[in-house]
Amino acid sequence: MQFPYQLVAKGTYSLKNVRLETGFEYNEAEVIRTKTDLFNIEIEEGKIKAVKTNDPGSDAMDAKGLLMLPAFRDMHIHLDKTLYGLPWQALSPKRRTVKDMIAYEQEIIPELLKTSVERAEQLISLLQHYGTHFARTHFNIDPTSGLNSLENLEKALEHKKDAFKAELVAFPQHGLYYTDTAPLMKEAAQLKSVGFIGGLDPFSIDGNIEKVLDFTIQLALDHKKGIDIHLHEAGESGMKTINYLIDKAIENPQLQGKTFISHAFALGHLSKIETERISERLAEGKVGIASSVPFRGTVMPIPVLKKYGVDVLIGNDNVQDYWSTFGSGNMLQKANLIAELYGYETEFELSRTLEFATQSTLPLDDHGKQQWPKKGDEASIVLADASCSAEAVSRISKIEALMDSGNLFWRH
Repeated sequence: MQFPYQLVAKGTYSLKNVRLETGFEYNEAEVIRTKTDLFNIEIEEGKIKAVKTNDPGSDAMDAKGLLMLPAFRDMHIHLDKTLYGLPWQALSPKRRTVKDMIAYEQEIIPELLKTSVERAEQLISLLQHYGTHFARTHFNIDPTSGLNSLENLEKALEHKKDAFKAELVAFPQHGLYYTDTAPLMKEAAQLKSVGFIGGLDPFSIDGNIEKVLDFTIQLALDHKKGIDIHLHEAGESGMKTINYLIDKAIENPQLQGKTFISHAFALGHLSKIETERISERLAEGKVGIASSVPFRGTVMPIPVLKKYGVDVLIGNDNVQDYWSTFGSGNMLQKANLIAELYGYETEFELSRTLEFATQSTLPLDDHGKQQWPKKGDEASIVLADASCSAEAVSRISKIEALMDSGNLFWRH
């Protein structure tokens, strides 16, 4: 996909006929509708300067009554190794395990690196098509890739910098010690552009939970980075890894709020009491969960995690690559999936589910008070063909315009 939008405004300008949510309408105590009205929005140097009464006669750009929402954020994706942009390819039944996939990557990476800049740009364009302006992206660090995957990803991000931002996770996809990746991770950790130290299944890939996590944690502490570990393991080793990471976060307050476990499938196999206990512990250590909302074989306990105050981030993970053929790149679709999986069907519940696309920012608080947008907020928004947040989530509404830090792009 080519970039689907055209730059129509930047710097200082105004929009009119912008639809904003203003409150809830109730029948007794039940929310039955979301109230909206039209406004003028003033933008100045990447920020929202003012939210004013609508003036349809002004010479401001016309938002045509479209619903303004916070721009979306994908908090777990692999921009560096998509097959998007290449001919269709489904998964092979021969590759069943993570180690099978490691061996396959070692074969194909040298060829894929030749076109990874262009393919990453195409994938970013797909995300933007659906209203995403920011991503936390993992990139391979392994002996086959060296630092080339990072270098190519940074080129793609540089080309897209006017409408897309990212934070980077150095990801030892082939294991720290299963392949000789630890020295490369040390090298990557020194780079200013790298914000997080990643990891992969310490027991099943490297055979030692403590050794792998101690290395990862120390690297993060030494270089003031966050941590984001891929953990596919269920059962005893999965839970031991989760608890060990929580313990280390509690011991090292500087890691709290900056430590995440991606996937954490082990959480989907616990009893109700076990789920509540580990949710309490995750909240205590301020260790977050990053999920692609899997539903094959198990459903993640996202409502319980949220109930206990665990930071839950959502992402597409693999978008049409050799790990999965199902990723759409659409964060509204992820919110819609969450609503369907967990039975969020009312106006109120659907409106709250938008937070999984925006990663916490909602136009209305739980009491229906307008809390976004306000003067000084980052001017990163989408204009959606929807009457309210609940409809946008339920119908996976079309995004007509994307604004990143004041740069407004309108669909061709």
